[in-house]
Amino acid sequence: MNLSKRMVLIVIVLISCVGCDQASKSVAQSLLSETEVWSFWGDTVRLQMAHNHGAFLGVGSSFPENPRESLFSLGVAGMLLALLGYLLFSKSASPAWIMAYALLLAGGLGNLIDRLMYGGYVVDFVNMGIGPIRTGVFNVADVVVVAGALMLLTGMPRANKRLSER
Repeated sequence: MNLSKRMVLIVIVLISCVGCDQASKSVAQSLLSETEVWSFWGDTVRLQMAHNHGAFLGVGSSFPENPRESLFSLGVAGMLLALLGYLLFSKSASPAWIMAYALLLAGGLGNLIDRLMYGGYVVDFVNMGIGPIRTGVFNVADVVVVAGALMLLTGMPRANKRLSER
């Protein structure tokens, strides 16, 4: 895949995923408070506002403030820049690999935008589960990261590459 096609794919993924993430967070912040929970479909889905100062599911939220903010802002920004460089210049990446890594980039960027805009935290607002078995509170960017990671872990890009070689 040549550089211009890669850039188009990456830009489409970034605009659509980061756009949906930021729009959903904006709506959540305007409608939800941190003290109320909205419940849907027999309490399978809950909407509730949460400010996550840590990483995925709050990991690292108890770190001291300055190292935490450096790690989750500067460290993540550096990793995202490295990932973008890989996406743009890797000669062996198939379109499926580019898509999977672009999803990781988009989710990371969506949450990084929050950290920079809101002083170190990410806006989370969705919780799912059945009875006492529940997820942590998450957002669209988290779903995008998980989708990209699942693509990589399940070998979907490799399977796609084998099909395209036939």
